[in-house]
Amino acid sequence: MTDIVSPTGRSVPVPEGVVRVGHLTGEAFVAEVRGHTLVTDQPVEAGGDDRGPTPVEVLVVSLAACVAHYAGRFLERHHLDREQLRVLADFTMADDRPARVACVHLRVVLPYELSRARLEGLRAVVEHCTVHNTLLRPPDIRLETGVPA
Repeated sequence: MTDIVSPTGRSVPVPEGVVRVGHLTGEAFVAEVRGHTLVTDQPVEAGGDDRGPTPVEVLVVSLAACVAHYAGRFLERHHLDREQLRVLADFTMADDRPARVACVHLRVVLPYELSRARLEGLRAVVEHCTVHNTLLRPPDIRLETGVPA
């Protein structure tokens, strides 16, 4: 088990993750993690049935949701309402190879004005969400192929 620093500044243990992904039908796959399921697919125009977001969209969702979580915790810590907090994310794909997301634009939308100091504090917190940190400092990815033993 490893620890992460929460938006409140506390060290919180996080269990090592296990995700299982299997074929569902066509271009669709089902991912399972901690008892939750998520279906990914491709749009109809890309040969799928559009049963869920694409894996790339899930990546962007992960970033936006992480930013929203950290922003929400920041607001909560400062006794501010987070009920109407929203994070909007636009992304574009790279024009060259390898295939990848070239740009993600995130916008934290608040239902009220914050002072300049609070906005700077909010920005400092959300820029250090776990997903953002992971994208800035990519993990070591080890890929194995083969059949079960």
